[in-house]
Amino acid sequence: MLRLRFYLFAGFVCTGLLGLGVENPTGHGFRLYVANSRGDDISVVDLTSLKVTGQLKAGERVHGVCVQADGKRLFATVESDQTLRIIDTASQQTIGTVKVSGRPNQCAATPDGKYVVVPIRDKDSADIIDVQAQKIVKSLPIKEPHNGLNTGSNRYLYVSSMGSHEIDLIDLEKMDFVAHIPTGGKPRPYVFSPDGNTMYVAVSDLHGFVIVDIPGNKVLERVEIPSENKTLRKLQYESQDTLTHGMALTPDGSELWVSSLLDDATYIYDVKAKKVTGRVNTGPGPNWIVFSPDGKYACISDNDSDEVSVVDVKSRREAARVKVGKVPKRLVVAIAPAAAAAPVARGKLR
Repeated sequence: MLRLRFYLFAGFVCTGLLGLGVENPTGHGFRLYVANSRGDDISVVDLTSLKVTGQLKAGERVHGVCVQADGKRLFATVESDQTLRIIDTASQQTIGTVKVSGRPNQCAATPDGKYVVVPIRDKDSADIIDVQAQKIVKSLPIKEPHNGLNTGSNRYLYVSSMGSHEIDLIDLEKMDFVAHIPTGGKPRPYVFSPDGNTMYVAVSDLHGFVIVDIPGNKVLERVEIPSENKTLRKLQYESQDTLTHGMALTPDGSELWVSSLLDDATYIYDVKAKKVTGRVNTGPGPNWIVFSPDGKYACISDNDSDEVSVVDVKSRREAARVKVGKVPKRLVVAIAPAAAAAPVARGKLR
């Protein structure tokens, strides 16, 4: 277990700067990028005005979105043509396209933007892409991969395996898996505590989440959140075993926010007290959840109403419900860029 503890610690050394810090060196505020899963675009929401300020064309059926730490480049996976799009967020233009090996899911990028991992659902693999070279440098076998995640490290990335009921850790120096963390069920979204010792995982057929001890590499507890409705209505854009498809920790790590497809709401779980302390009603079909880095807003995609609920965290009330594209799901928040990235030349980024 000592080796696993080292890997997880190494993966979190930068989290305080990249995920938990409230400083914004550019002074340009924050943008929310919304992947519209039944459209061909990504909605851009300004988190100061709480209004849509742009639509990034990316290709039909955008699935996943992620960003590099400085907010200058956005990465999007597109199902229709099985590609990863590299988008300059200042010009809002695609500056690179990488063909991946199959149907892509939720991607994850290193903070420096050097690598992006793309889970490939129909090929049981995870493609590791060198962004500069715009090519796949390694494909790792993984059963039913779903969501990629970065926690602030330029060396480590995570990918969930629905088929193996685990979260797998990729070492980008070794270009291989170095840890396999059990989830006690088919994993949906997952998050890590700021110290890297605890993982919270939404799993299929559970209205709640599983708590995993990272150093011990074992499931500690299965937490079922009481619901108002006991029966899930017929979902148009989710499988019927999915009761929650979004969760996020507040930047200070004190609260876990969990979306409820049963109740069209988001529940708030106090991590220290180990109990539900609040509920926020959302639009129908609440999905992915992200927080603004300053902790002011929680943003929740409402895929049945083509909206995003922007919730004021302090008051636990909706500050706005923003109309976006068709069936929004994955979300990511980034620093608004000050300048455009360099253009593409000879198939590579400069």
